[in-house]
Amino acid sequence: MTTIATPRHQVSKAIAHAHHDLDQVVDAAMWSMDTHETATALIDITRLEARVIELKARVAAHADEVQVGTETGATSTSNWLAHQTRETRSAAYRTVRRGYDLAIYDRVRSALAHGDLRLEQADVIIRSITALPDGLDPELLIKAEEHLVTAAEEHDAKRLTILGRRLLEVIAPDLADRHESDLLEREEAKAAQACRLTMSDDGHGKVHGRFTLPALQAAELKKMLFALAAPKHLAAKEGAGVERRPGPERMGRAFAELIDRISAKDLPQVGGRDATIVVTIDHDTLLGRLHKAGVLDTGERISASAARRLACTAKIIPVVLSADSQVLDVGRAHRFFTKAQLTAMSIRDGGCVAEGCDWPPWMCHAHHWTRWTDGGPSDLDNAGLLCPRHHARAHDPAYEMAKHHSGKVTFTRRQ
Repeated sequence: MTTIATPRHQVSKAIAHAHHDLDQVVDAAMWSMDTHETATALIDITRLEARVIELKARVAAHADEVQVGTETGATSTSNWLAHQTRETRSAAYRTVRRGYDLAIYDRVRSALAHGDLRLEQADVIIRSITALPDGLDPELLIKAEEHLVTAAEEHDAKRLTILGRRLLEVIAPDLADRHESDLLEREEAKAAQACRLTMSDDGHGKVHGRFTLPALQAAELKKMLFALAAPKHLAAKEGAGVERRPGPERMGRAFAELIDRISAKDLPQVGGRDATIVVTIDHDTLLGRLHKAGVLDTGERISASAARRLACTAKIIPVVLSADSQVLDVGRAHRFFTKAQLTAMSIRDGGCVAEGCDWPPWMCHAHHWTRWTDGGPSDLDNAGLLCPRHHARAHDPAYEMAKHHSGKVTFTRRQ
């Protein structure tokens, strides 16, 4: 028979009493609680939660000091705690670390222990004080802690984060401007390195993506999208009855409209061409007699109606089959290929013609098979697309290039 030790320490006694009291309400029905009592109970539970979190952190730090778990071979207190409670190791580590932090910031600990502070508020305050410049007078740090703990009585963690960034203006105004400037420069540098954009086609006419932007560019994008999603703008386009605040759907449509509004002339050229979408469509489709899909130079397919609409608004370059188009062969009149020729090559070659290369056409260079300086004309029969790597190899005397009937080329190092 196992004997359960009677708790002796006041903390252990309080925990035991709390367990006993909560046992009484495990199956308590909620229907009999009126609105006022329910609201009060919910707020009190939130305060109780904060007090338990503080006590847990304090006990965890003490457990680390007395090396709880070493007798069972645990490598650290946080690992032992994670194993015993089935928490993740990172969560257990944060609990132990929080206990040490609260021992330093006693005003934060006291407010949390009395239920006057939420955990996320406490974490924000500690991070804000830790971010202050080194070498500050300890009295200034105490002043900073008191200021944010007081502010937490009226502000949530998000607002506290903003106030924490302006902390020096309160405790040391003479140092604030320089510190903020240094802080912003570091953040902007990190944000620039963190820029990311991923897009994936789901195969059903939609592309899904995620992005990370610096705050400045994100603010610019938001302003642009709100302008296009504004009620007045949409009312002019779609009629009355537009809701006041833009939701995700309206912001998505605004994003699509923003892309449509960007002119290729405002963007850098890619491979000697404007960043313009090229679509191949049948002549009868363009005239509305057929409904074949259009094929973009990026490989995607669009409906016949979408192709005709974009062709009318000059948002694309239509390469129409069985109809007159621009002159593509200019012979020896020009050394460099025209934009029309580059467009035609993009459609014909579909990318770098080197065997096994998958570079898209808009990132390739046009190459004269017979060099212009050797009398080669600037026409389509004497041209092909090569990516920068293979284009350099085509001009490298250390390699021999062979053209094949398939239109592909291969390179072999000379002996």
